[in-house]
Amino acid sequence: MIDVLGIGIAAVDDMLRVPHFPEPDGKVRVLASVRACGGLTATALVAAARLGVSAAFAGVLGDDDLSDFVARSLRAEGIDISAVVRLHGVGPGHSVIAVDPAGRRVVYSDPSRTLAGAHVAPPPEVVRGARVLLVDHVRVPASIAAAGIAREARIPVVGDLERSDHPRFPDLLDLVDHLVVPLAFGRAVTGVTDPEGILRALRAPGRTSVLTAGAEGGWYLGPEPAAVPTHRRAFAVEAIDTTGCGDAFHGAYAAGLVRGLGLADRVRLASAVAALTATRLGGQAGLPDRATVEGFLASRPG
Repeated sequence: MIDVLGIGIAAVDDMLRVPHFPEPDGKVRVLASVRACGGLTATALVAAARLGVSAAFAGVLGDDDLSDFVARSLRAEGIDISAVVRLHGVGPGHSVIAVDPAGRRVVYSDPSRTLAGAHVAPPPEVVRGARVLLVDHVRVPASIAAAGIAREARIPVVGDLERSDHPRFPDLLDLVDHLVVPLAFGRAVTGVTDPEGILRALRAPGRTSVLTAGAEGGWYLGPEPAAVPTHRRAFAVEAIDTTGCGDAFHGAYAAGLVRGLGLADRVRLASAVAALTATRLGGQAGLPDRATVEGFLASRPG
């Protein structure tokens, strides 16, 4: 079996480190640049794999150079891509990401070629062969199909959702067992402003919800009727680049599910992985391995 199966977007990120963001019509020199594999699901899978669990990507790629780059990158991380469907005219997302010295970023993203294959879902036997299914908001029809199979097979579904504009988004949301979303998205989708209120608004039978808020930490609420919202502080680190931190959180959270960790420990693990990711430039390049994370957590009890 595969521990974590990802249905969603893989991307190519061209990362630019800049001294500051330019004004309109302005110009700024690039201090450093790097090309990396990115995308919500692909980055989460790499994060999980570096923590020692097996991972597979069951998305779509094309027959172009960017698709080949993604395939090579995922294989190099030990991620199974045998279920990837490659179609002409389809491909990974592509982003140009500028990062300033404070770790803030501006992202120019084009997911259009991945969306062209949004209905291509993996065969049911591929989904049933996973311990955890990870979906995102980019390839909604495929994610719904896979999540429906997972629900029938009692495989937990982790949702990395940041947009709700697809007409079938409510169907996808209903199938998510572990909803892990940014605080800003939680506010947008519920109309509630305070984190505890958002968690209560997102409550559904059997669902665990987690809100992430960068340096503010996160909040979580388990599925038990008596559960109450709980805040988890962020780990203090010197942030260089926050690209991929949210995706790293999702991958680590999924790995924690595979390892049988309780909710508080899953959130603590995911928070540590996200914090460590922010200390390096390049998204996936900054994802830590299991030994690094364990050492980090051992030095920061609580």
